[in-house]
Amino acid sequence: MESSGFAKHDHGACIRDGVALVDERCREQGLQFTPVRRRVLELLLEGHRALGAYDILDRLREEGLGSQPPVAYRALDFLVKNGFAHKIERLNAFVACTCPGAHHAPAFLICRSCDKVAEAELDMRQGRLGESAAELGFVIERAVVEAEGLCPNCRGAAA
Repeated sequence: MESSGFAKHDHGACIRDGVALVDERCREQGLQFTPVRRRVLELLLEGHRALGAYDILDRLREEGLGSQPPVAYRALDFLVKNGFAHKIERLNAFVACTCPGAHHAPAFLICRSCDKVAEAELDMRQGRLGESAAELGFVIERAVVEAEGLCPNCRGAAA
């Protein structure tokens, strides 16, 4: 799935394609993509915004898909564990992955105005951090990079 970031796009196709790709990956890996897991992924794809577990739980409750916190947390845990979603540490919230199931090192660009989140690819072996780590003989296995600023739409609205 191509990252739409902050650009305007066919959002219906974005959700449809994202869910179809995760469904395919689950079938390939023998994973159960239950209706609740599917719905949580759809919710994460809806607005390209990070959602907290209780926001998701509220929606699931409204739709009759569960009312207890473990319902949302189990679905989110499944999606994150299998590379279909990411946790945004700064917001204590979750976003759908733009490259579901692929092993990659994303950086998150978070708009402080509209809360939209875009995923950018990051190669930890390059750049200053990678160089510093290599100089110290350190191998970076995982890093969480979250940058906050203004997306093009909010920058344009502020001008």
